[in-house]
Amino acid sequence: MLSKLYIENIAVIERAEIDFSRGFNVLTGETGAGKSILVDSINAVLGQRTSRELIRTGADRAFVSAEFENVSPAALRELTDLGFEPDGENGGAVMLRREIRADGKNSVRINDRPASISDLRAVGRLLINIHGQHENQALMSVERHRKYLDSMGGYDDKLTAFDSLYRAYATAARELSRMRTDDAEKARRADMLRYQINELESAHIAVGETDALRKRRSAIENAERISAALSGAHLLLNGGDDSDGALNMLQQGAAMLAEISPVCEGAGGLAERLSSMVYELEDVASELSAMNEESEFNPAELDEIETRLEALARIRRKYGDEPEALAFLEQARAELNAIERSDELLEEITRKARESYHRALQAAEELTQLRKAAAEKFCEAVGRELAFLDMPSVRLAVDIQPCALHLYGADSVEFLISANPGEPPKPIGKIASGGELSRIMLAIKTVLADIDDIDTMIFDEVDTGISGRAAHKVGVKLHEVSRSRQIICITHLAQMAAQADTHLLIKKNVSGGRTYTSVTPLSFEQRKQELARINGGDVITDAMLQTAEELLNNAGFFA
Repeated sequence: MLSKLYIENIAVIERAEIDFSRGFNVLTGETGAGKSILVDSINAVLGQRTSRELIRTGADRAFVSAEFENVSPAALRELTDLGFEPDGENGGAVMLRREIRADGKNSVRINDRPASISDLRAVGRLLINIHGQHENQALMSVERHRKYLDSMGGYDDKLTAFDSLYRAYATAARELSRMRTDDAEKARRADMLRYQINELESAHIAVGETDALRKRRSAIENAERISAALSGAHLLLNGGDDSDGALNMLQQGAAMLAEISPVCEGAGGLAERLSSMVYELEDVASELSAMNEESEFNPAELDEIETRLEALARIRRKYGDEPEALAFLEQARAELNAIERSDELLEEITRKARESYHRALQAAEELTQLRKAAAEKFCEAVGRELAFLDMPSVRLAVDIQPCALHLYGADSVEFLISANPGEPPKPIGKIASGGELSRIMLAIKTVLADIDDIDTMIFDEVDTGISGRAAHKVGVKLHEVSRSRQIICITHLAQMAAQADTHLLIKKNVSGGRTYTSVTPLSFEQRKQELARINGGDVITDAMLQTAEELLNNAGFFA
């Protein structure tokens, strides 16, 4: 449950710390005092979309934090999966924080660890369910009716299985559509692919060929320098007609040392070392001679290299470098093969699409039967709640009609209501008033509350369009629901506020030319004053106070 909400620099709220209790919490206050700002703040800390306009005038940032205690197992699992361990020493406590800056940046933390907005939203949807006036209007949308019914059904595994089957069918159908391209387009595409394949195959591409040719071209362009260097080095080693080379000199030196070795200790070892050098340099001289012969080239070879490099450049401009061109070639061969085998493949894909369609359709038909069974229980349960909410004559019906296979099955779901006995049910969006929508939605929420395990439900002005006895019944119903979960309600009606376990007053004050909003828990006497104000306005009489006390006494609260 939500135990504490801290707000700083949100609209007219400079700073507010609100403690919520278990059970039924109600917030009242004059119009414009800031009640809707509390809901905006809670939405922000739950990761919902917000705006920089929410920041209080003159401030550069706003901050909201929410503390939760004894959160549900589902929320604990989500926290663990996201890597945010709850505080086990405090009954699974969770702290959500969000800072909104004027520069558009957000700072989000879960249990003092940095988090993303998507993390906040994933956790928040399992902690609080907010029911606002806009959701009454959502009841007018037929698309939402199926969702409400499926929430009641308890067949999530079947929904998941159908979703998988439908997506497999959709994939096969898209592939089939792609395969059914007209013959002329296939022929044009095949001609293009044959041309590209022939061009690439004729090019005889090899990975690394361009680099090798560039190196060879460089060697040919520098052949004169290379030959001169190789010849010069060979001449220095072997010598020529006019001079001895290094090899001959080393051999003479080795012979001289060998000759004195009997009479000079160590001369023999030096002679052997010189002889070893001679052998090594003879190998070098041989390699120099071979390299010099290889450096010779045919002038036509350079032209051939240039021609080949130009051909490879054309290929590279069209298809990419060698690895990319070869990959394109393989892809083109595969596509051409598919086109040439299109009739065979079309038959195979058609068979797969047909089979996947029938599997999805069978699962959808099973969903339809489950929805019809759920609809009976749903209408019965909602009917009981509507009777309690002073709408005993209103009957809810669920119209389930077959339709083309779609993402959620093969049927359409629409809520109908009959406002009076004997009248046929009609679409809820056409005949329900604002007050009826509020109570119907409350009845649906009450029924669904027994299914989900969200600990906190917030009702923002659920009293729209109702008064008197109906308002009292709605208050009693909210108090009843609060026995199993926390209820936070914003209301303008004394009959509803009197049913709350905790009454919080939202009050607007002006000081120093600035507007401030405060949130204060009320004592019994203060509650009397507030209920009297709601009922009668600014001038409060003893009779109004007595009526307010009676409302509180009838709800079980005494001075």
